[in-house]
Amino acid sequence: MDVSPIVSQITSTFWYLAIFLIFVSILKSSWFKGVFGEFVVNITAKLMLDKDEYHLIKNVTLPTENGTTQIDHIIISRYGVFVIETKNMKGWIFGGANQKTWTQQIYKHKNKFQNPLHQNYKHLKTLESILDVNDNQLFSVIVFIGDSTFKTEMPDNVTSGVGYIRYIKSRRNILLTDDDVTRIVLQIEGVKFAQSLKTNRDHVRHVKRTLAEKNASKLCPKCDGQMVVREAKRGPNTGNNFWGCTNYPKCWGTTKT
Repeated sequence: MDVSPIVSQITSTFWYLAIFLIFVSILKSSWFKGVFGEFVVNITAKLMLDKDEYHLIKNVTLPTENGTTQIDHIIISRYGVFVIETKNMKGWIFGGANQKTWTQQIYKHKNKFQNPLHQNYKHLKTLESILDVNDNQLFSVIVFIGDSTFKTEMPDNVTSGVGYIRYIKSRRNILLTDDDVTRIVLQIEGVKFAQSLKTNRDHVRHVKRTLAEKNASKLCPKCDGQMVVREAKRGPNTGNNFWGCTNYPKCWGTTKT
């Protein structure tokens, strides 16, 4: 009996299944969620904001004193410079303007993440140091994309979906001249790093180095070993960060970030 057709069919099925699983893993990855969230903001900004009045610059990597910082979107207009941080998350979101960390809850599972307003503050200060602008001409805007719901009262500049468009359009006080807008656009375009794999790798290395420095004093609650920040690869918290013991798998000590 010639079994080669059966073997060929099984092999083809295996490869189709492997490709499908790879595709699904990419869709669930934190990288894809970030890219998709930025894509949604990019498209809605182009469709819903007058391009003659609002100038969009996306995926901006800027130099800082100790490395780089990456900004999802910057929108420049006579009404100010809007610095946008995008979060593609699902579940219930709990947080306050002055809290160090916010909480994402999916069913009974909770995950802590950095207050995005605090995260965006570094972006604003970097732009303030580069551009000849005052802090009252810079606006921090947080955009949640995905199936998430705010369960606590949020500031006006923390929005979901296209709510950020309403916030931007609500700012009607003229803070910059047309010449100022042109100058700022040219300054950002001139100082930002070119978009490339190298730029992204360098920024990722800087972020990992910063995390490593923060990790230095974090000890495991079970064995007093060193803790490092890891990313969950499976389960309801896939894509989220947590503290894990470097003695794993001998020690399973973990804590939330």
